[in-house]
Amino acid sequence: MRRTREVGGRIVVVAGPAIVHSGGDAPLTRLVRDGWVDVLLTGNAFAVHDLEKAILKTSLGICQLSGRAVEGGSRNHLYAINAVNRLGGVRQAVEAGLVKSGVMYEAVKHATPFVLAGAIRDDGPLNDVITDTVVAQKAYLEALRGAGCCLMLASALHSIAIGNLLPARVRTICVDMLESVPVKLGNRGTMQAIGLVTDVGYFLERLAVELQTPLP
Repeated sequence: MRRTREVGGRIVVVAGPAIVHSGGDAPLTRLVRDGWVDVLLTGNAFAVHDLEKAILKTSLGICQLSGRAVEGGSRNHLYAINAVNRLGGVRQAVEAGLVKSGVMYEAVKHATPFVLAGAIRDDGPLNDVITDTVVAQKAYLEALRGAGCCLMLASALHSIAIGNLLPARVRTICVDMLESVPVKLGNRGTMQAIGLVTDVGYFLERLAVELQTPLP
């Protein structure tokens, strides 16, 4: 990531909702705030649970402070979707003061571009989600221009989709709890990808610390 930044390349992050569930959203938020993310590519689920946590302090109905299930919490993500959509979208929700923290908040505040690609299984979805998959693919392709490094974090579908769009010269790191994800990514032609089988929350914590440490 440092070498990419030194030569003027862009750093792309592909984010899955497990980042929020595992607590990895906190270090990813710092990376966005510190300017280490040039573009965020993801789908409805990551944005929804990031917003749910910002608004209600839960993710998939689990309290992110205590780790306990909240009664009726399975509805919380739907509440978050409707609350954000009523204001017009993610940017408007941040500007209105509804969303005051999280990855999407920092992306808006620091003008970090993001593209949300839709899927047929999406709840809602958020107004910002591109529901036409052909249009979403073109938006992804445009966002990848100038990419020098791509982090694929706990997202099988979006990682493989973006892997099909990336030039082989782009340094690619795929992080997931299951070895099948980097294996599938390689099998589908993204041979340059390095696979790290680990908890994405732990990975992001260590990454944030390393990037804050000056090189000798």
